[in-house]
Amino acid sequence: MSSLVAYLGPKGTYAEQAADALSELENLPNRKLIPCGCLRSVINEVVNKRCHAGVIPVENSVEGGVTASLDALWVNPEISIRRAIVLPIQHALISNGNLNEISEVLSHPQALAQCSDWLTKHLPNALQLPTSSTAEAVRMSVGSKFRAAIGSRKAAKLQGLHELAFPINDVAGNRTRFLLLQNGHQVQRGDIASIAFSLHANSPGALLDALKCIARLGLNMSRIESRPSKRELGEYVFFVDVELNKNKQTIIQELINKLNPLCENLIHFGTYISTEFTIE
Repeated sequence: MSSLVAYLGPKGTYAEQAADALSELENLPNRKLIPCGCLRSVINEVVNKRCHAGVIPVENSVEGGVTASLDALWVNPEISIRRAIVLPIQHALISNGNLNEISEVLSHPQALAQCSDWLTKHLPNALQLPTSSTAEAVRMSVGSKFRAAIGSRKAAKLQGLHELAFPINDVAGNRTRFLLLQNGHQVQRGDIASIAFSLHANSPGALLDALKCIARLGLNMSRIESRPSKRELGEYVFFVDVELNKNKQTIIQELINKLNPLCENLIHFGTYISTEFTIE
């Protein structure tokens, strides 16, 4: 039986590389990667159990959190995180034409933002057009000499295009963290635990009280991020990652117990391994 793993497609995206690496790290049997058109579709494939697992980007070292991923996780509390990897991201400018012919640059909004300084310097007059993924941008550039895409070298090879420049990301250490998601069972082993919560009220000290629960247990936050609750202005949901070691694997339940009275909603997505990974 195949292990179906959903990811943001089409073929050639960084998400596909992450899905392949995560599946290998978790030893998923007979894995088959299933490309999806958007991040919400990836989540839905897992929620509806059409796929055994799904892979989504959750944060980038340059542009921060991937809001579509965070929002989808919040409204699907049955989802758990099985594993994470951090991939170095090196973008290429890909086209059929020459650099002086390019009038449009296509890519995922995060990729465009990650290369904004390079684009301002080398293609200041080019129109920047967002697409659903970097690989989709490369596909849409096939056959055009005035269009270029920002994407991976793998995507360029798949579509038979050539690189006009590489690497073009503004920050050399550009990295993205990807999550391997599953429905239901939590692994509860690893060096990172992820939670999300909303507070009973937007009142002075409410968030501080919640953060004190984390500090008093001696846990270090490796990430904290807020997203609008989408119910009313000024109401937020908070996503927090805490670092664990071998002596603190069982402390997460204590943290959940202490946070519960302070929160309107509280989700524990699991405790899992996060790995730095390099793809050639």
